[in-house]
Amino acid sequence: MSKDIQAIIATDCGSTTTKAILIEKVGNEYRQTFRGEAPTTVEAPFEDVTKGVLNAIQEVEELSGRKILDGDKIITTVNGKVGVDAYISTSSAGGGLQMMVAGAIKTMTAESAQRAALGAGAIVMDILASNDKRLPHQKIERIRQLRPDMILLSGGTDGGTVTHVVELAEYIGAADPKPRLGMSYRLPVLYAGNKDARGKVKEILDHKMALTITDNLRPTLEEENLMPARLEIQNLFLEHVMAQAPGYKKLMEMVSVEIMPTPAAVGEIMQTIARLNSINVIGVDIGGATTDVFSVIGETFNRTVSANYGMSYSISNVLADAGLKNVMRWLSFDIDEKEVRDRIKNKMIRPTTIPQSLEELKIEQAISREALRLSFDQHKLLAVGLKGVQQTRTIADVFSQEGTGQSIIKMTELDMIVGSGGVLSHAPRRNQSMSMMIDAFLPEGITTLTVDSIFMMPHLGVLAKIDGEIATEVFQKDCLIYLGTCIAPAGQLKKFGQKIMDYKITMGGKTIQEDLHFGDLKHFHLGIGETAEVELNPAKNFDVGAGKGKTYKGTVQGGVVGLIVDGRGRPIEFPEDDQERKNIIKKWNQAMDLYPVY
Repeated sequence: MSKDIQAIIATDCGSTTTKAILIEKVGNEYRQTFRGEAPTTVEAPFEDVTKGVLNAIQEVEELSGRKILDGDKIITTVNGKVGVDAYISTSSAGGGLQMMVAGAIKTMTAESAQRAALGAGAIVMDILASNDKRLPHQKIERIRQLRPDMILLSGGTDGGTVTHVVELAEYIGAADPKPRLGMSYRLPVLYAGNKDARGKVKEILDHKMALTITDNLRPTLEEENLMPARLEIQNLFLEHVMAQAPGYKKLMEMVSVEIMPTPAAVGEIMQTIARLNSINVIGVDIGGATTDVFSVIGETFNRTVSANYGMSYSISNVLADAGLKNVMRWLSFDIDEKEVRDRIKNKMIRPTTIPQSLEELKIEQAISREALRLSFDQHKLLAVGLKGVQQTRTIADVFSQEGTGQSIIKMTELDMIVGSGGVLSHAPRRNQSMSMMIDAFLPEGITTLTVDSIFMMPHLGVLAKIDGEIATEVFQKDCLIYLGTCIAPAGQLKKFGQKIMDYKITMGGKTIQEDLHFGDLKHFHLGIGETAEVELNPAKNFDVGAGKGKTYKGTVQGGVVGLIVDGRGRPIEFPEDDQERKNIIKKWNQAMDLYPVY
């Protein structure tokens, strides 16, 4: 299909801004050529999402000279500089998809239900479980209060217990919650539990709710089948929830393929990139109120939303959960604790402000490291493997996934980290973006770091549904900015200055041969498109990907920042003495050329 496509227009309807991009065939390749944006129009006085869409497309028309609109219709046949082959869109307008999930056992089916909802692009408002220690009337009251867009009910393996699932269905029926948007329709409930309980669940809920039944997401203890539930959630989101939002029926008629929730589209492009390049990827989108983390490890895709960690509206939560000491450990200058607190609170009160001084920028970037770290920690807790048939299982394990659910994220096996969101995409220096991501995610071994240039991942995610090759080409050429590669021996010592590795780097016709000591951070300029040959010999307790103490030889690629060799250990060690800590932070900042003044 790629050969026939000449131009595609894509929009992402965000909660405040609608962004449009034009993708065109330029010579023999596909490129993102023009972009436009306009305020999203779901609220008064317009109350029609398509108005914002047309305004954003109109800006692209004016910039590109391509005629795309005929009145309020999109021309979908191409004739020279007139028309496009397809119009595609994603949406998180109206606060995105807000869901409640329910499962029989909190650490098993309820956790699987949470993974299914998050992977479909939802924000999970609460998790109900038979064993969550809340009394029946508390559960009913909670369902009533929250007013979700949709409820996912799961529980029981096929042929297993029916009682718990029926009990949860009765709580939902008794609460009879009203939907957040549109009072005239019935709340969608998706049942993805024990098939033996379907009849009972139908009996309890069918006359009150818009009940849909799909495959059990946990058919056996060792198996998780999330895809049918994820697809059904997206369908119900479009048919029920989005249909209630002003102007969405019109938008649904305009698009060439179904509208996708923005986070689901970002997940789609991550999976496409990972699949086509056979790599393990972690992606993060840090916003003002929430931080989304995505991972594609082998065949497994996971997404989590840290709804309380962001850089403006939720900044005080980051401070509360990380602790002031953890934020201040990244600062190299003298500042009173009270002043740091005040500056962070000011950002929450005035969320649209940007740092006005170098000190303010350093504080903002310190807190972003903690927001990213906390969000990634949450993600690792949810991205776990199930109890497998290879593992010895006791009766106790059957009721607890925590005992055997190992996080599937192994940092030494990670190939790429993709960052997006204002604090990463718009940092004054790309070196700062790379530093924040290394400090927060603590990559081990050899890892490529990138950022999304203008947050076009949602557009490309829905484009991947039409043509994965075009989406990948534009992603790699226009969306991703390669920052460079981080080489980090995994391991820990307590003594600063002790040798942990010797390395040989050959690039641009010359060879650098040096020792790396514990606490060192080295930066080598290796530009975009350039590569270097490396030979790494770690000390016996350190691993760069080949195993503890084993030599690694290979090729690494450069980027706008270059090559970083990180000898600070995992996790990063800080000196106990405050003055020593400030001195070493200054040294690290200088090594990475982060700021004009240290």
